[in-house]
Amino acid sequence: MKLERIAWSNAASPTEADVRARLSAEGFACFVWTDPPDARYEPHHHDHDESIWVVEGEIIFTAGGSALRLGAGDRLMLPRHTVHTALAGPGGATYVIGER
Repeated sequence: MKLERIAWSNAASPTEADVRARLSAEGFACFVWTDPPDARYEPHHHDHDESIWVVEGEIIFTAGGSALRLGAGDRLMLPRHTVHTALAGPGGATYVIGER
């Protein structure tokens, strides 16, 4: 699977409230997650679709041999059963996770 970064369409970076409103309108249940610097997630998958939307910091996701760095305002869609890893940046990362 090729990962795709979806950039926020407005000039200013989105707030947590902006992201929650957008994801809720798309039918996602949302929660906020914060990773400390250099947090690492080994290969895993989920039984639901996920949307990861970064509001602070940066994180790198890898799936199918493809790596993608996300920063504030960037979004990633992870279809259910996509095996992936993640590595938070040196300043950590805060993101809103949408599940459906």
